[in-house]
Amino acid sequence: MHESRSPDILFTRRGVAGIVTLDRPRALNSLTHEMVLHLSAQLDAWRGDPAVERVVVTAAGERAFCAGGDIKVIYEYGRSGEHHRALAFWRDEYALNTLIKRYPKPYVSLIDGIVMGGGVGISVHGSHRIAGERFVFAMPEVGIGLFPDVGGTWFLPRLAGLTGTYCALTGERLGPEDAVMAGVATHRVASGRFGALLDALAEPGPTDDILAGFARPAGEGPLTPRLVAVNRLFAPDRVEDIVDGLDAWTGPDADWAQGLARTIRTKAPKSLKIALAQMRRGLMWTFEDCMRAEFRLVSRFVYEHDFYEGVRAVVIDRDNRPQWRPATLAEVADADVEAHFAPIKDELELP
Repeated sequence: MHESRSPDILFTRRGVAGIVTLDRPRALNSLTHEMVLHLSAQLDAWRGDPAVERVVVTAAGERAFCAGGDIKVIYEYGRSGEHHRALAFWRDEYALNTLIKRYPKPYVSLIDGIVMGGGVGISVHGSHRIAGERFVFAMPEVGIGLFPDVGGTWFLPRLAGLTGTYCALTGERLGPEDAVMAGVATHRVASGRFGALLDALAEPGPTDDILAGFARPAGEGPLTPRLVAVNRLFAPDRVEDIVDGLDAWTGPDADWAQGLARTIRTKAPKSLKIALAQMRRGLMWTFEDCMRAEFRLVSRFVYEHDFYEGVRAVVIDRDNRPQWRPATLAEVADADVEAHFAPIKDELELP
């Protein structure tokens, strides 16, 4: 077994598997810039190593696979005027997401805990995503004045029905059953079998066959029977119409729908409108188009009010009382949304 360690991330060669272990459990394994760079370099090395048949990504601790990027550090960069450092993180993170999407070998993520934001970016674009019993997925960015990035423009519109639009606008969480239904996860495996699965993945053999020996039926989560309603309620092309439709929904799921409306109203209005535009446009774009669009968006958000106010309210002060600018959906002009997608001087360059 070959092993190397970089800050907060461990790389091991076991049998035919290159194993990545995210190792910041006290920080919910949130990604630092250094972790992004080291993971990119190691994946490049393993890509050309004939002894490595597959890559397996795991995480230390039981609470989280990876709860996202190290948002507090990015917040401090912006607050101190070092926007270029925040953008360097996103530039390298998006390049890593693209590397994983294009990876020529099986890329298996063993997810048994929280997977959000940046954690989704280093797992969902791989070939296999395994959900344990503690699996919790969310893309909660509109709640901190950002937008669903790390390839969300690509993968969210391609989930079952309009599940991706639902996730993007509400930030609601999916458990393992709904994640398999939607396509976020590819397999459901009992948490207690993760160790044995990792051992099996270190042995030669087709990845699909190995996983089939451990997977079990996903079952039905709470969102699955509501998929027809989700597809209808999240079909409008204006956030205002989606919220109005949720408010007006009747029947057994009325309380659920109206609760979603209340949830959406707490999110940043500009983020909501941009996120809905991502969901509609991303379905027609290539993966690379989506990543370039996200870098254009983040290159503007990093200089704007809402991201810092959202992180302050949710992560720093935790008063959960953000003061968004603009404060209402009606104040967000279509032209402003369009302007956020426009080309920038320093576009994201992808190999």
